[in-house]
Amino acid sequence: MYLAASLVVALIALLHLWFLVLEMFLWTRPSGRRAFGLSEEFARQSKVLAANQGLYNGFLAAGLLWGLWLGHDGRAIQLFFLGCVLVAGLFGGLTATRKVLWIQALPALFGLVLVLLA
Repeated sequence: MYLAASLVVALIALLHLWFLVLEMFLWTRPSGRRAFGLSEEFARQSKVLAANQGLYNGFLAAGLLWGLWLGHDGRAIQLFFLGCVLVAGLFGGLTATRKVLWIQALPALFGLVLVLLA
């Protein structure tokens, strides 16, 4: 169970690193605009806000990776950062788009359950 939990936490961390790249570096490019369904004008106007959001996603990934690096001693850190990801996913799902519930909140919930069971 520990291996499965670690793999899910690692995948969630990688997902948030991808969010960092999308929001900080690809926001105004066609691939970034397509991922978020943005017009060119809106992407240009919100570029700084998106970069800030991307940075926060990077911090979530860093926290999850830190918890993994510590092994069994990092369980509490993993739970904390998975909880942060879950709350962010729930908020995004309620305020932005329901897609966030499936992409961010559900994996975090799954990871939380696995880490708790490990």
